[in-house]
Amino acid sequence: MSDADRWALTRRARSGRRPHRDVQRAAIVLAAAEGTSNAEIARRLGICVDTARKWRARFCARGLPGLADRPRPGRRRTFPKTAEAEIKALACELPAESGVPLARWSHAELAAEAVTRGVVETISPSTVGRLLRADAIRPWRHRSWIFPRDPDFAAKAARALDLYDRLWDGHPLGPDEYVLSADEKSQLQALRRRHPDLPPAPGRIRRQEFEYRRGGTLAYLAAYDVHAARVIGRCAPTTGIAPFGELVEQVMTTEPYASAARVFWIVDNGSSHNGTRSIERIHTSWPTAELVHLPIHASWLNQVEIFFSIVQRKVIKPGDFADLEQLARRLLAFQDRYNATAEPFDWHFGRKSLNRLLERLAAHEPKAA
Repeated sequence: MSDADRWALTRRARSGRRPHRDVQRAAIVLAAAEGTSNAEIARRLGICVDTARKWRARFCARGLPGLADRPRPGRRRTFPKTAEAEIKALACELPAESGVPLARWSHAELAAEAVTRGVVETISPSTVGRLLRADAIRPWRHRSWIFPRDPDFAAKAARALDLYDRLWDGHPLGPDEYVLSADEKSQLQALRRRHPDLPPAPGRIRRQEFEYRRGGTLAYLAAYDVHAARVIGRCAPTTGIAPFGELVEQVMTTEPYASAARVFWIVDNGSSHNGTRSIERIHTSWPTAELVHLPIHASWLNQVEIFFSIVQRKVIKPGDFADLEQLARRLLAFQDRYNATAEPFDWHFGRKSLNRLLERLAAHEPKAA
């Protein structure tokens, strides 16, 4: 065995991504190169002796190419290429376009529709699946998106993205100017399970009782300093103008924001802080605070939403809370834990990314007649 072959086989045998058959065959050949008998190789790898003998012999005869599967004759092609193309084209149609009362295609439904349309006399769902896999067509999957309907989408989004880069009106922010991303996470339920959770154990995942009692809901309001990775939050019975005003007061009376030259608040268009009146209301109470609204339907540009997703995964689900007080304590305790080790998010979506996104969306807009 050459050094190059040994190196290639060693990488293959240690790979965690290659198919199991390739890993096993490489292990057989490496063991054989050490002088191990076929019987011992079979015992180590949990295979039969014939398997060890087979791949040992093929490597001796053809080297690394001998470890690949040989072409299998199988049946001849049953369907002409035109029929395959029509089936793939059918999979790329929405069922509603053909008057079929389905939300999405499955292999079985496509097979039945191809027969109904006379594309083929008969075809199995597994054959349809094989044809679609050749072109990575998966009609049973879908993604959703929303077209920007804010006429000032680009300008509003760019302002927030500039603030993430510590820019405002083309000028860099000073050391005493801060950028906060704020929002509310509403309708957090204190669900109390009828039986306590069972912790994980060897061979057993954590188990949670399905039934629960509802203990009410609360809202978690938070302001995230995007450059310092610091969260200041509070719990309230519900969202609204007053709870959000209390969050603003809590932040603006805390250093370093209390003595800052300017504090930018990036918010979405929720009812708690919507419109020009909210800008005037906060600026009147706190002259150094400046509210910056994102475009409509652009909460994904608000970095605090990333923090909220962390809260959902690490605090809320799976959850078992005796009451609202315990839920609130857990939220605020996690906030302190997060602030102790957090680093700013590795945010890469800037003006160039925004322009590329808008160009892609524009390509889907219907053309004027």
